[in-house]
Amino acid sequence: MRLITTLAATTALFGALATAAMAQDYTLRVQSSDPAGNANFILQQEWAKDVAERTDGAVEIDLLPVETIVAHSETQDAVAAGILDGHFTDTSYFAGRDPAFGLIANPVGAWSSPQQLFDFMENGGGKELMNEMLNPYGLQFLGATTPGLEAFLSKVPLEGVDDLDGLKLRAPEGMVQRVFAAAGAAPVNLPGSEVFTSLDKGVIDAADYSVFSTNHQQGMHDVAGHPVYPGFHSMPLVEVSINKDVWDSMPSEVQTAMEDSVRDWAQMQVATLSERDEQAVEEARANPDITVHNWSDEERARFRAIAQTEWEKAAEGSENARKVYETLTAYLRDQGLMN
Repeated sequence: MRLITTLAATTALFGALATAAMAQDYTLRVQSSDPAGNANFILQQEWAKDVAERTDGAVEIDLLPVETIVAHSETQDAVAAGILDGHFTDTSYFAGRDPAFGLIANPVGAWSSPQQLFDFMENGGGKELMNEMLNPYGLQFLGATTPGLEAFLSKVPLEGVDDLDGLKLRAPEGMVQRVFAAAGAAPVNLPGSEVFTSLDKGVIDAADYSVFSTNHQQGMHDVAGHPVYPGFHSMPLVEVSINKDVWDSMPSEVQTAMEDSVRDWAQMQVATLSERDEQAVEEARANPDITVHNWSDEERARFRAIAQTEWEKAAEGSENARKVYETLTAYLRDQGLMN
């Protein structure tokens, strides 16, 4: 009888502990790679509110601007160590650790719309790849976001790949520069703060810079009146990841809510920024000094084929990079986006 009573008490204790675990509250410090006041950071604050609502307050996100706790390039280690609980950041910042992060973060020329990226992550193996790469570092990938396909600034008409030949353009170091060089352009490395002046003075004729609405708001089209929109080259993957031990401690319904929140927020971000882009494009088209160019599907495919040679080189950098390359190209072929 005493044994039965003891077992009953033990069972009750474990039940109470399980209930307590299910009711556990989480306050997560998540550092963004965007500064306070930036349009992306303002939208990210809406994500933090949504997480609290979806989880009935079980998860509170303390969203921090870039550099609040650690440098933008150190958040992966900080999340793994528990200094931060998560980050909202451009995956390419960690390409120095594994070139696979750089390749999956921005396979230049791969995407013509955010929806292609999202579909690859959800249905083409991208999400699984991210966790395969991040889990060993102590992180769990929740989902992919992106500000959208960047537009392209140019002082001269650009209708396709042939017009890139000899074009002196600003592009960041790494994959973007290598792909443009392979396409025949002459890329130079300039900080974003010098793009306007360099275009205005003729130091460069074109630039990889930002999305159309940002370019327009900053007056870039006043000195570069031949923008390409939608862009054909760069669309960064911005990941939302948290500490894996924290993730593993969460009830399944909280995990589902967290993943759903990122997925839905990403669509909201894309729709919001796309609307701003469309308004800016309408304003630009009403200006007789600005001509908006839109590359054909054939020209986009030509650029993607050139980019593929650089993806192949990047694939030699690590076993993970090879997996990213094979998964990415298989998806693009299945979708008819690459020959």
